[in-house]
Amino acid sequence: MPVSDDPHSPRALAARLLSLLDLTSLGESDTPAQIEALCASALAAPVLPAALCVYPEHVAGARRHLQGSTIKLATVVNFPDGGGDPARVEREAQRALAAGADEIDLVLPYRALLAGDAAVAGAVVRACRAVCGDGIVLKLIVESGELGTPEHIRQACAIGLEAGVDFLKTSTGKVPVNASLAAAAVMLDAIAEAGGRCGFKAAGGIRTLADAAAYLDLAEARLGPGWSDPAHFRIGASALFGALVAAASAAS
Repeated sequence: MPVSDDPHSPRALAARLLSLLDLTSLGESDTPAQIEALCASALAAPVLPAALCVYPEHVAGARRHLQGSTIKLATVVNFPDGGGDPARVEREAQRALAAGADEIDLVLPYRALLAGDAAVAGAVVRACRAVCGDGIVLKLIVESGELGTPEHIRQACAIGLEAGVDFLKTSTGKVPVNASLAAAAVMLDAIAEAGGRCGFKAAGGIRTLADAAAYLDLAEARLGPGWSDPAHFRIGASALFGALVAAASAAS
């Protein structure tokens, strides 16, 4: 839909953020009816979100509801615990792709990394990358709030970048400390140093339009104006979806 000529207006910002949104429902008690309603909301939005992310058991149903749209369908693997078994991750990813997922959000074995076992973390990421191949977007959730220090966050980013992931993602949203601008800066700097091919996703605890805009501004400051398209920047701020829809639909 048309938006204000001013790219900094609330309406234009909301429309842009909608186009970068991974609309997510990862509730333990999600029902097929709730996922169907979420799909309907996404399809009715004035600007379609980049993706819809649900648990693997809801992928097939969501695929049917989104058929014919440009919205990508994402799911989670090794979630939220970040276990260290590559074979388990391979099985989960294979089933998710068979059900119709376009994108995989994989949790890094962050506890193994904190314990000094970077080899296990790398093995899990490489296993999932191999299953996904070149045609499936792979987002690596580093769980930056649990990693804590810039050094650990940089190490996690290096593992993902070396394995060829498509996005580095801050958080699962299931731990006490999720996305932060400080962690995002470390991650974006790692992406920039690697040439800017890998994307970035901020997720967890983003509650306001100002919060979301801050991550967008940070990404553009680190990687340049225009870098933050849906192929390089996503935001998991589903609590904001209604507000974004309202702002993007507002009269000029």
